Amino acid sequence: MRNLKLTLAYDGSGFSGWQVQPDAPTVQGTLASAIGRVTGEKVLPQGSGRTDAGVHALAQVATFASASAIPAENLVTALNDLLPASIRVLEAVESPADFHARHSARAKTYRYRIYRGAICPPFLARYVWHYPYPLNLEPMKQAAELVLGEHDFTSFAAVDPEREREDKEVSNIRRIFSSVWEQAGEELQYTVRGNGFLHHMVRNLVGTFLLAGRGTLQPEDLGRILKACSRSAAGATAPASGLYLVSVEY
Repeated sequence: MRNLKLTLAYDGSGFSGWQVQPDAPTVQGTLASAIGRVTGEKVLPQGSGRTDAGVHALAQVATFASASAIPAENLVTALNDLLPASIRVLEAVESPADFHARHSARAKTYRYRIYRGAICPPFLARYVWHYPYPLNLEPMKQAAELVLGEHDFTSFAAVDPEREREDKEVSNIRRIFSSVWEQAGEELQYTVRGNGFLHHMVRNLVGTFLLAGRGTLQPEDLGRILKACSRSAAGATAPASGLYLVSVEY
């Protein structure tokens, strides 16, 4: 058996997230079907994380075991011939037997895009959050800096008992290495790198930072929100359309 590692990019707009679900199109399910047609094996590729419905990926990582003799580099062409255009395999390589897309990950980077123009181009609408209302970027930058380091991010985690049971995680402590807002033309972009992220964590951070940009809360309130360890203390969840998994580090 070989342990194969795939690097994928996908447009999440037409999928109900990464994780396979009954009667719903998912990235994992679509990829598993393509692998089955190429190798003749029934496999369920394991991703580095479960992106939600509508979330995109520039470099998601997935692993699966295979007895197929097909050279790894040939899998790229074979799978892309079968996959929809919204999912592309960028790379396929053999990995050590103990390598796992999720458990071996050491850091991930996400980016969130907010389009600030009065009219959002229709070709961008599925890939950004259109927010043309007044915002002050400086308080958002200040607030973003306050989540650096190791914290309990319970206030920014979706309440999802089923996922918690599946993951068998009792700690919501994560370490954030960088947390930056910047202006990029007509967009505001938030880029965050950490050792791991909770369900909806980045989208909940963005929704809270937006409150600072609107003047509804002050940047220093982030400390209070973190200490509260309560989802109700933070802002609303930002839409999925603006979120991208940029990279996974091992």
